[in-house]
Amino acid sequence: MLKLFYSLLLISFFYSATIKADLVQLVNNNKAAIVAIGIYNPLASPRIRLIGTGFVIADGKKIVTNYHVISASLSTTRNENYVVLSGHGNEIKVHSILDTKTDIKHDLAVLSISETLPTVNLADNSYSPEGSSVALIGYPITAVLGLYPATHAGIIAAITPIAIPADNSKALNSRALRQLKTPFLLYQLDATAYPGNSGSPLFDIKTGKVIGIVNKVFVKSSKESVLADPSNISYAIPVKFLHALLQ
Repeated sequence: MLKLFYSLLLISFFYSATIKADLVQLVNNNKAAIVAIGIYNPLASPRIRLIGTGFVIADGKKIVTNYHVISASLSTTRNENYVVLSGHGNEIKVHSILDTKTDIKHDLAVLSISETLPTVNLADNSYSPEGSSVALIGYPITAVLGLYPATHAGIIAAITPIAIPADNSKALNSRALRQLKTPFLLYQLDATAYPGNSGSPLFDIKTGKVIGIVNKVFVKSSKESVLADPSNISYAIPVKFLHALLQ
């Protein structure tokens, strides 16, 4: 019995070491393809307000993020525009958005820019199994921490319908009602995400490919407590819906 215990302990150790090594490689290979989404206002201070995360795909000129990140109406009188920011730390480049394609139902947007940036690889249309080790890379709390991409790891806890029951009728807006009628499956993650992580790529650590797009966090009590007391439950849109939008 003791021999079996030590054998299981040894297997667990090597498995954990493999996951950590794969994660280090994944971050090194893909960090350059992570970008930020911001609102540019030439009259404001600072001129750019960071609002979310994106990642580069395809020919290096297409940026994936959530629709809700770029859905707010901007002030034309103040010359506000959505922009993409590449680079990290103090070495930042601002890119104008030339074209936008959206899938409102699945909370996805693909933005086009003129320059070519490093890209990530997308997985195919199949769902990754529950229990898979995953990692997300993005800009949590962008307004505070700045453009330093952070990685959070966890597992796929469940594959569940997007239509989560509302606590009361006030939470049932028109979009939520549409989802109740035609729910689709998305990944529920046992992984920490914060405001600013919307649009972050979700990687399968084993394959190094993007399997989803992080789009929301489960809030335990109030929006104000999400930073101090995160639920560690977040959600991601499967990449199959991104493939459909790209086609």
